[in-house]
Amino acid sequence: MIFDWPETTHKLSAQLRDLRSGNGVVDVMKAFAGMAQNATKPGVLDPKTKELMAVAIGVATRCDDCIAFHAKAAVNLGATHDELMETLGLAIYMGAGPSVMYASHAVQAFNQFAAAKAAAE
Repeated sequence: MIFDWPETTHKLSAQLRDLRSGNGVVDVMKAFAGMAQNATKPGVLDPKTKELMAVAIGVATRCDDCIAFHAKAAVNLGATHDELMETLGLAIYMGAGPSVMYASHAVQAFNQFAAAKAAAE
């Protein structure tokens, strides 16, 4: 399966904007955004490490949308292909066979975002 990961995140962002403004969910989405900001801010672990962890969790839980956003963030924070591969090794260990399939999605997403970033520089 081949996705256009940058286009996926673009479409998802629009859908999430609609969700954030939906009646009955505004406060929940604000709270979720606050949780995300607090979880990813620098602490003992740096933001890049946290985004790589999020990629691994996205793989292990089989969430393509999570893989897309966190692979993009990892690239933007300077994650290397080797760091991604080591991260995916842990995700595969934790998620078994299905995570192998989703790890291939993460590699594809990472490579597309890295190519887009390199082309923009």
